[in-house]
Amino acid sequence: MKEISVAELKAKMDANESFQLIDVREPWERDIANLGGKSIPMGDILNRSEEIDPTTPCIIHCRTGGRSGNVVSALEMHKNMDNLYNLKGGIIAWAEEIDPSMEKY
Repeated sequence: MKEISVAELKAKMDANESFQLIDVREPWERDIANLGGKSIPMGDILNRSEEIDPTTPCIIHCRTGGRSGNVVSALEMHKNMDNLYNLKGGIIAWAEEIDPSMEKY
């Protein structure tokens, strides 16, 4: 599985690079803190995989990287996608390394 660090994600955002950002957390978690990505909860991801453009890099994140890692593996296995990256450490790493004002939960 390919992974990306929060510092690498921040650099992509700052450079206005083209990529998709998918948040696989539950809606109540997004209400606490989010990075502005598209919300597709983990339980819906296989049924909504057509919402992910297979020709554009896609960074998938959750709270700490565990769920998003499982989602990346599932999409690679069941949907043969190869444009996916897991955000290492998830939104917690973002809050610790990039934006300390972001609420952690």
